[in-house]
Amino acid sequence: MYVLMAAATAVLYTVGGVFMKLSAGFSQVIPTGMVYLFFLAGVSLQTHITNNAHLGITYMLVLGLEAVSAVLFSILIFKESYTPLTIVGIFFIVLGTVFLRAEVS
Repeated sequence: MYVLMAAATAVLYTVGGVFMKLSAGFSQVIPTGMVYLFFLAGVSLQTHITNNAHLGITYMLVLGLEAVSAVLFSILIFKESYTPLTIVGIFFIVLGTVFLRAEVS
């Protein structure tokens, strides 16, 4: 349940990031409001899961999952591309979060 909630937190932050890009530097009212709404929801969920877990581990897990979801969203929504070296870096971020979580279990 912890990892599922961390993944949901990461998705909330990532959707907030998508709206951040769509807000055009906070010049568009509705996307700007959505940024704050999704970030607030992400902070709320992360606060809940951090309550009974290691702060550093939870934070890194959410950041790692957020990095992966941000890459996926950027490819699917904004048609952005990544170099092979960037993909390797993303792989190491994911691997690092797996190692961090395995250490706690």
